Amino acid sequence: MEWANRGRAHFLGGQHSLLVETIARQRARLDRASRLGILLHDAPEYVIGDMISPFKAVIGDAYKAVEARLLAAIHLRFGLPAALPDELVALIKASDRCAAYLEATRLAGFSASEARRFFGAPPKFSAVIERDYLVPWPAETAERRYLDRFAKVTGG
Repeated sequence: MEWANRGRAHFLGGQHSLLVETIARQRARLDRASRLGILLHDAPEYVIGDMISPFKAVIGDAYKAVEARLLAAIHLRFGLPAALPDELVALIKASDRCAAYLEATRLAGFSASEARRFFGAPPKFSAVIERDYLVPWPAETAERRYLDRFAKVTGG
């Protein structure tokens, strides 16, 4: 049961991954492989759990190495290259930072100044993002929407 609950909790990360993918699609024209890479950008968290950035920094390079190896294995499992192109990695990081700012200010109660300190300047985003992604979803909704999007991107 604990494993099932842990898996379900990770679908809350599915809302984040869908937000990042939506932001990236608004910033660049992307093929299916790129969209899949974006949807999987936090996939190692399913295996090792989500840790806050300050804790990752304390652990240092060992954590980053494990996370990178895990992500490479996940990429290979889904037919992507182990390492994504630098341009796509940069887009993922920028979109992830934008999503983090929006989630912090819209969902987690951060003030704009706190979010700016952690994530940079406030991002520009569409009304679609505000309406569709910046409200809390129940875990079941996040799970269903993520799996639907994943199936659409992979053709499954």
